[in-house]
Amino acid sequence: MTDYKNWTEAQWREKLTPEEFYVLREAGTEPPGVGEYTNTTTEGVYHCRACGEELFRSTEKFESHCGWPSFFSPADSDKVIEREDRSHGMVRTEVLCATCGSHLGHVFAGEGYNTPTDLRYCINSVSMTLEPKQ
Repeated sequence: MTDYKNWTEAQWREKLTPEEFYVLREAGTEPPGVGEYTNTTTEGVYHCRACGEELFRSTEKFESHCGWPSFFSPADSDKVIEREDRSHGMVRTEVLCATCGSHLGHVFAGEGYNTPTDLRYCINSVSMTLEPKQ
């Protein structure tokens, strides 16, 4: 198993496209409404684009109309790390891949969505790949 947490910036730049590097390694955000998975309803498993770890499943995906793919829960809570993010003059909770430390997006609570958790994991499409259900 590859230990991605010790990869250098040069190794990540070689593996990822400039857009992927910006989002995954520099905590950037893709523009709203343009992501590959924003409106998809394909059944399957979403993996970290940087390391391949399973992160989310289509069974937890819901339409939030926020411009990014939204999930009410990760596939396994041990697969993501949540940490306080005070950038951009606000307090949010950043979501990162637990395996490689890549930025995925943010999670928001208490927005009133009709989901089992009342959480919205707002995840950049470019940070994931979808493995369709066979």
